[in-house]
Amino acid sequence: VAQVIALVNQERAKAGCGPVSGDSQLDAAARAHSEDMAARDFFEHTNPDGAGPGDRITSAGYRWSSYGENIARGQQTPESVMNSWMNSPPHRANILNCAFKDLGVGVLQGSGGPWWTQDFGTK
Repeated sequence: VAQVIALVNQERAKAGCGPVSGDSQLDAAARAHSEDMAARDFFEHTNPDGAGPGDRITSAGYRWSSYGENIARGQQTPESVMNSWMNSPPHRANILNCAFKDLGVGVLQGSGGPWWTQDFGTK
């Protein structure tokens, strides 16, 4: 998790953005989503019950004014998942969104995974 945050901050620095800080509430939201995707075998931002990232982030106690979420599966290392996200325009946009101040990361090693979630936020 710390390695993913460090890699995000390296990319943000190259783009002239300030760093994001790790946030325990966003970590909890991201970890829960990775666990849910693996347990119920879906790969979407909205779970089968209809809850989206904003719902999960709010439930974790983070009072956001804006948020973004990246998900991925199958990449074995923090470097490989970051490479995938940086080569995908919508994911790259979240990583390089200078308005985001906080980041939570969840990764679950499991069947069909690893399952990765990044939840970005601004209070």
